[in-house]
Amino acid sequence: MTQSNRIAFDVDKYLAEQTAEIMERIQRFDNKLYLEFGGKLIFDYHAARVLPHYDPNVKMRLLQKIKDKIDIILCIYAGDIDRKKVRADFGITYDVDVMKLIDDLRRDWNLEITAVVITRFEDQPSALLFKNKLERRGLRVYTHRATKGYPTDVDLIVSREGYGSNSYIETTHPLVVVTGPGPGSGKLGTCLSQLYHEYDRGVRAGYAKFETFPIWNLPLKHPVNVAYEAATADLRDVNVIDPFHLEACGETTVNYNRDVEAFPLLKRILQKISREESPYRSPTEMGVNRVGFSIVDDELAREAARQEVVRRVLRCRCEYMMGLAERETVERVELIMNELGVQIEDRRVVVPAREAAERAERNQKGNDGIFCGAAIELRDGTIITGCNSPLMHAATSTVLNAIKHLAEIPDRIHLISPNIIEAIGDMKRGMRDGKSISLDLEEALIAVGASTPSNSATTLAIEQLKELKGCDMHMTHIPTPGDEAGLRTLGLNLTSDACFATESLYII
Repeated sequence: MTQSNRIAFDVDKYLAEQTAEIMERIQRFDNKLYLEFGGKLIFDYHAARVLPHYDPNVKMRLLQKIKDKIDIILCIYAGDIDRKKVRADFGITYDVDVMKLIDDLRRDWNLEITAVVITRFEDQPSALLFKNKLERRGLRVYTHRATKGYPTDVDLIVSREGYGSNSYIETTHPLVVVTGPGPGSGKLGTCLSQLYHEYDRGVRAGYAKFETFPIWNLPLKHPVNVAYEAATADLRDVNVIDPFHLEACGETTVNYNRDVEAFPLLKRILQKISREESPYRSPTEMGVNRVGFSIVDDELAREAARQEVVRRVLRCRCEYMMGLAERETVERVELIMNELGVQIEDRRVVVPAREAAERAERNQKGNDGIFCGAAIELRDGTIITGCNSPLMHAATSTVLNAIKHLAEIPDRIHLISPNIIEAIGDMKRGMRDGKSISLDLEEALIAVGASTPSNSATTLAIEQLKELKGCDMHMTHIPTPGDEAGLRTLGLNLTSDACFATESLYII
């Protein structure tokens, strides 16, 4: 079995065990459980990268199995709306991601959102605009302000002035899924506020946390857990041994610092709400996480996690150059990479991409401009390269070279009709006052489609585009918006060096 065909994760085993664990947890309480979902509810690409064969939508497959038993509450922090925080894997802001998530759940999974909660609301105009948009499309939207007394005064937190001041969200099913577009969305606060109101109504509801990372029954320094640290470097998360579980159960388990630090307070709040002993002795007990029991190829998972750390270093370096990350974050992920004993060049597409850029510079000596290279590793391990030219961006030439290779089309055959390239060039030249007419990937994909009626080879090549999904790609420069949009559409796992493709500050 080739490495590309090996699997590290048994999805079916995970679905069975995680579902059983959730149903058992519901029964511990009065058939009412608020389940906070850590990580992404859908499209969890980080998990898919570090656990080959993990389905990025496995959480939705699980919820689909018990859809008649669930309500879904979606939380978003008002501050994230106000500062236009971006979900990097989609390149969209958190408020747009919430709307996309609602659409995806309706269209692809036949699930409706029960309510949207805007947390730590302070009457921000952008948050009010978001609220109005959703309400005028028929959605129930609630606003929760910062909880009075949090985090020091438990008596005030668990009172009419604390959680009691938040509006109660009516739900009708035994399992209430509480999720959000990212960390810090206010999911825990929403769960605890609901628990307060449930107990006030005489319902002995419960709380638990649906976890994926860190994986509690893997070693602290296992690369899969270390990759989680790299993914959350901007939050300063650190994996630690759960001291509460070690003391209560004599078992060494892994959690992350924020959950461990918050556990004594959370335990006191749960006891204050329920007026009885906390059902949990540790953060580990609070989580529902059967991921570690479903890893079937540990070495493959370790190598995939090492590769993910390299990706995170490259991404953080680019975000730093674009002003989106702090230098401290870059240094932290670089330290994590060094501790794992890996380096940037261990990503197989990095060196070929850089060599392609060097070849472009040699072949186009005397021309002004920045020479860029790119490389894609196909599923069979073949590496295809390309570089920029007066006619095409590096991403464009590399993707076209890859699908020509997959379709076994000779190099001499053009996928885009020369007439179309000339027509697009004339149009861009006229619109941009003679500036670069080189085709970015998004433009090229449209041009390839337009060439289909007159070029039978193009049809064969287009059929191969789906084979690029999930393949690794590296570019020697930060992609332009048109390249980034095209690569995201194709589903390539892209990294790039922290260099810009042009000296211009304004890039279109």
